[in-house]
Amino acid sequence: MADPFNVLAVVGSLQRGSVTRVVIKHVADQLTALGCNVDVLDFLKEPLALYNPDTAHDLPGYTALQARVERADLVFLGTPDYHGSLSGAMKNFLDHFWHEFAGKLFATIVASHEKGLTVTDQLRTIARQCYAWTLPYGISFSQDVDVKDDKIVSEVLQKRLSMLIRDARVYGEILARQRRADLAGSEPGFLAKHRA
Repeated sequence: MADPFNVLAVVGSLQRGSVTRVVIKHVADQLTALGCNVDVLDFLKEPLALYNPDTAHDLPGYTALQARVERADLVFLGTPDYHGSLSGAMKNFLDHFWHEFAGKLFATIVASHEKGLTVTDQLRTIARQCYAWTLPYGISFSQDVDVKDDKIVSEVLQKRLSMLIRDARVYGEILARQRRADLAGSEPGFLAKHRA
């Protein structure tokens, strides 16, 4: 890509010893090594107020966060599985934005003692409602089996993450090029309503 490829990697866990954070950091490091511009958004370090449509745009730092989300070509969403659903922190983030997600690729990572399938499906549904794309698969992993003592200990997870990183980067770049062309063009399409 001629333009820099920007990735937003979101840690949807507020737990200090979060295994989600460990995996998102791994993804961010790998993408940085591949030459991507990676911005990690961690709600433990950068709390986001509960979404209120009447006041969201007035929050301190909201405009800067909105610009970070808008700048991203690819969004990695990492969340724990809480009772078969995504975390409140992740849902809150997704509630704050939708316009900024349109035409971008989402890649999903779920920390789950189960398989994380309902969470992955919920993230895909949210992406679709925001006119975003998702990879046709997501990654799920388990604490103490795949991640232990702040390290990825599973070779299977390492390989699956390598595949996810590769696919997200490759298809994210293709979609980013097309998104830019659609926003700059005049043809009909779902991104037409997002033109400036």
